[in-house]
Amino acid sequence: MMKLRANNALTGWLMVSPLALVLLAFLVAPIVMISIVSFWRATEFSIIPDFVWENYEFLFGSSVTYRVFFNTFKYALITWAFTFAIGFTVAYYLAFHIRSMTWQVALFLLCTIPFWTSNIIRMISWIPFLGRNGIANSALMSWGVIDEPVEWLLFSDFAVILAFVHLYTLFMVVPIFNTMMRIDKSLIEAARDGGANGAQILWNVILPLTKPGIMIGTIFVTTLVMGDFITVRFMSGSQSANVGRLISNDIALLQYPSASATAIVLLLTVLIVIGILLRFVDIRKEL
Repeated sequence: MMKLRANNALTGWLMVSPLALVLLAFLVAPIVMISIVSFWRATEFSIIPDFVWENYEFLFGSSVTYRVFFNTFKYALITWAFTFAIGFTVAYYLAFHIRSMTWQVALFLLCTIPFWTSNIIRMISWIPFLGRNGIANSALMSWGVIDEPVEWLLFSDFAVILAFVHLYTLFMVVPIFNTMMRIDKSLIEAARDGGANGAQILWNVILPLTKPGIMIGTIFVTTLVMGDFITVRFMSGSQSANVGRLISNDIALLQYPSASATAIVLLLTVLIVIGILLRFVDIRKEL
C-alpha cells in the first residue's frame, strides 16, 4: 500500500514538473532578477551591483510617484466601471435573451472579431476619428452641434479611457458570459414563479451567481490597465503618465535599477489589489 502511494506521488511530481520548470524559468527567475537589480546603484555611465535602498527611497520620496500611481488607479477604476457595464449587458443579452445556442455562439464570435487585429492598430485607429479635424468633429460640426472642433476628444484622459475600454471590454465579456451560461435556468423560473420581478431576479439571483465571472473579468481588466504604457503614451499625446510609462521612461534612459524598483512596487500593488478582490469571492469554483 505504501509503495503504491509512493508511486502515485512520484507520478504526480513527474506530471507537474514540466509546468513547474516553465514557471520557474519564465516567471520566478525573471522576478527574482528584477528584485535583485532593483537594489543596485546606477550612475550616468554605469550600473553598479550593490545593495542599496536609494531607488526605493527616491521612488517613495517623490511626489511624482504618488501622482502617477493615482493616475494609474484612476484609469483602472474608470475603465473597470465602463467595461463592467458594457460586458455585463452584452453577456446578459447573449445568455438570457438569445435562445438558440447557434446564435449565441455566432454573436459571441462576432464580438471577438475586432480582437483578431493588433491592439496597437485598434488603438491608433481612434486618432483620425477623434482628432481636431477628424471624423467625430467634422460630423458634429456638420450637424450643427458644435461651432468649432472639440479639443479634448484626443490627447486627453477621455481618449485614454476610451481606448482602454475598447481594448479590454472582451476580457470582461468572456468570463461573465461563461458564468451566466452555467446558471440553472430553473432558478430564474422559480424566482419568477415566486413573484420576483426582473430587477429582483437580476439583483438577487443572477448577480450573486455571476460573481466569479465578474471577479475574473475585474482581475483581467485592472491588471492589464495598470501594466499598460503604450496606450497612455499615444492617446494622451505624452501629456499623462501611469506607472507603465514611468518604467518605460527609465528603461529608455538605461536606468534599469530605478525601473526595476518601480516594477517591483507595481507588482506588489497589483498582487495586493488581486488579494483584496479574492476576499470577496472564491474564483476556484469558476476555474
